[in-house]
Amino acid sequence: MKKTIIASILLAVVPVVAKSQQVSFSGGSKAVFEETPAASTGLDKIYVIYDSDGVSMNYVQHGSGTTVTWYTYDERGGGYAEVLPDVERVDASTTRLPQVMANCGYIIEEGTDRTYLWVVDYSDYMLTLDNIGFDPQRDCGTTRLYVGGSGGAITYYTINGVPQNLDRGLTLTYRTLEWNDSNMTWDEIPVEENIETFSSSVAVPAPYCNTEFTLHGDRFLRFWGMEESVTSDTYLTSAVAVESAAIQEGESPDNEKGGGDETGEMLGGSAPVTITFSAYGTDAMVHNEWQMSRDQGFNNIDSRFYQSEVTQTFNEGGTFYFRFYGADSSGECVAIGETYTVFIGESSLECPNAFSPQASVGINDEWKVSYRSIVEFNCWIFNRWGAEVCHLTDPSQGWDGKYKGKYVKPGTYFYVIEARGSDGVEYNLKGDINILNYTGTGSHGMSGATE
Repeated sequence: MKKTIIASILLAVVPVVAKSQQVSFSGGSKAVFEETPAASTGLDKIYVIYDSDGVSMNYVQHGSGTTVTWYTYDERGGGYAEVLPDVERVDASTTRLPQVMANCGYIIEEGTDRTYLWVVDYSDYMLTLDNIGFDPQRDCGTTRLYVGGSGGAITYYTINGVPQNLDRGLTLTYRTLEWNDSNMTWDEIPVEENIETFSSSVAVPAPYCNTEFTLHGDRFLRFWGMEESVTSDTYLTSAVAVESAAIQEGESPDNEKGGGDETGEMLGGSAPVTITFSAYGTDAMVHNEWQMSRDQGFNNIDSRFYQSEVTQTFNEGGTFYFRFYGADSSGECVAIGETYTVFIGESSLECPNAFSPQASVGINDEWKVSYRSIVEFNCWIFNRWGAEVCHLTDPSQGWDGKYKGKYVKPGTYFYVIEARGSDGVEYNLKGDINILNYTGTGSHGMSGATE
């Protein structure tokens, strides 16, 4: 065979676009699989033939009166291509290679136009799948599968002699759990992973539910209607994962000050604060534990709650950290949820000294203290003769200026407050309340007022 060096091919990384319909194959028992590789390979097409024995390749030239020359090259690349002397002319427009040499590259030159091809004989890389199993020594994050069978890497070479593997398109299917944020549930979903090259060992993320693994392949056998598949025994999951949520109850009264977190990134505020912490674990999780600590690193845990949901009322000032800790039955596979920061501000209690009931609806028409983190509260209001006209037991409550259902007369009244803050501060306050005098009749006047 005459050897011809085509040095210019080394520079032709992106060839002239080939007309793939110009190339065809004859003979063989099955259709030819055709693929267009990445432009960086310099190849126009890759053809996979089930068995190259008795298969010929044809080329129909697109011009007339031009010379067509066929070359073949190996792993060294197109720069070492050799002329093929056995090419036959079928008619004025068609040339043919009577017997394809597979697992090599071809260059078909027509005038200044070149078509670059690689032909694979699949029978040299035949896939067989015998069985599939899994490693009994489980890793919490990864499951290793073992596959019985054979099927080497299908290697081809670019125009510049760079080795590439053709994707076999093996498909591994199994099931796992996926978090559904809108429903707050773990939903079972199918998983399909592409495996490019056959291997006796395959690692996949450990599924979160019991499942079977099935390996299908490959895409060439699938194309020819000959796909093989193997299925494992049932895999019993030990991997765990958790999602969690924290919901703070209620809204702050209009006279309650915030807890001091201006960023809004923390839970809490003014004590008492009640928060429900909920955890949602995957199937294998059997140990459920919420942990509370004043240490962000949880080196010292103050409280443990052995359940997936816990409602905690915070009556003390300071910063608290809550997180969920879950594990499988062996305790080896662990999932730790998000850390929630709860900040309870220092207590404070301030009292206004005047208000004007009925003067203007919604504007200073109720006497209320301004407070933060008050966990015990008693307030007595007296008239100038010492008669009690109101008793409040919660700092969010206010006095509307009424006594026995009727508005009292304008003037000076007195309060006595005994309270305790979440930080242990005791409050013993006394002072006066001035109900402002104003004129008016009917619904906005002082008609029917009493002392």
